[in-house]
Amino acid sequence: MEKLEFARARETMAHEKLENGLHVFVFPKPEFQKGYAFFATNYGGMDMRFRLDGEWHDTPAGVAHYLEHKMFDTKEGNALQQLAANGASPNAFTSNAITGYYFESTEKFEENLKILLSFVSVPYFTKESVDKEQGIIGQEIGMIEDDPDWKVFTNLMSALYRHHPIRVSVAGSVESISHITAETLYACHKAFYDPANMVLCVAGNVDPARICAAAREILPTQAGPIAEKDYGPAEPETAAEHLKEERMAVSSPIFQLGYKGDAPERGEKGMRQQLLGELACEVLLGNSTPLYARLYREGLINRNFSYGYDDAPGCAFLAAGGESRDPEAVRDAVEAEARRIDREGVDPALWERVKKGVYGGKMRGLNSFENLCIGQAQSFFGGWDFLRFPEVFAGIRKSEVEALIARWVVPERTALSVVRPGEAQA
Repeated sequence: MEKLEFARARETMAHEKLENGLHVFVFPKPEFQKGYAFFATNYGGMDMRFRLDGEWHDTPAGVAHYLEHKMFDTKEGNALQQLAANGASPNAFTSNAITGYYFESTEKFEENLKILLSFVSVPYFTKESVDKEQGIIGQEIGMIEDDPDWKVFTNLMSALYRHHPIRVSVAGSVESISHITAETLYACHKAFYDPANMVLCVAGNVDPARICAAAREILPTQAGPIAEKDYGPAEPETAAEHLKEERMAVSSPIFQLGYKGDAPERGEKGMRQQLLGELACEVLLGNSTPLYARLYREGLINRNFSYGYDDAPGCAFLAAGGESRDPEAVRDAVEAEARRIDREGVDPALWERVKKGVYGGKMRGLNSFENLCIGQAQSFFGGWDFLRFPEVFAGIRKSEVEALIARWVVPERTALSVVRPGEAQA
């Protein structure tokens, strides 16, 4: 096992690659009582088409999320109840790119870790339980489809992208999940829940050697074949649609404004683009900028306004949104500010404040075991070292952020999604 020191991040991490291909990362924290474990697979809602053993598979939208729900079923009962009875707080999530299972506990940590590794690696589905879950997840889908914040964001994704599966809801639709069977779930588990396609991240008062020993005891000893993913044709730089509107039961218009970015590269370039995107959002839209002050003063945004950079394999974007009486005016003001930055540059004093603020926030985030473990897992799947961000961040120049804004925040890359007050269309 190698021990890695990250001086600028003030963190120490142990790492070992097991014989079955699983990478284990441990952040020893002997001064804490609790421990946190995150077991993730490089498989998310976008991964609907894949090739395994030479055969292409097209699976229904929502299958990764459905599989996450069903993985807690075991022959003995339910792993959630078993972990809770041991004093652990367990949960799971499915994003566009990964599925993760985790728990936090202050006692019986190794016992709980073995339960986590066991139920995630050993699937158990029956036709009856899969059919029953369709009703449960169908109700969940119905609830989120009635949520205007969810609707305005998913509409933005389908406006920005023509082909990329990020257009499709991670949960799928009631119709799409009706095609999921136990055989579908077993096939997807075989394709993606192999140790060589997964990562285990642990933080707390733990012994790294014992964490690896538990993984060796529970998990398969050899790596299996890993599925090849297909995200469809390459995306053009331009947005698929520039305006997408819908009517729902809201008191005032809500909107999401998006700017289609460049697909991130693997490795340090991908990390650098993420940091550039975060800084671009802050110097363009942050609450210490002149644009934010003007939009707020004119009543075009309120304190619900939010913004950020996001990416997944094959896509990246900047997004901002909230409530506004005139979303088009917000869009026009943002694009005008982007053109001004292209001409005049970002104010040096604002740049220094923003850069210090973003760096401080990222360093404070390292105090969270959850942030440490999930950040390490996501960065590992992206091909870069999470705790090397201070070195990369220090080298980012103002001109790079200005160039990103000039390239991305332009009309042809822009999409505006609006949900307006009124009756939804049948």
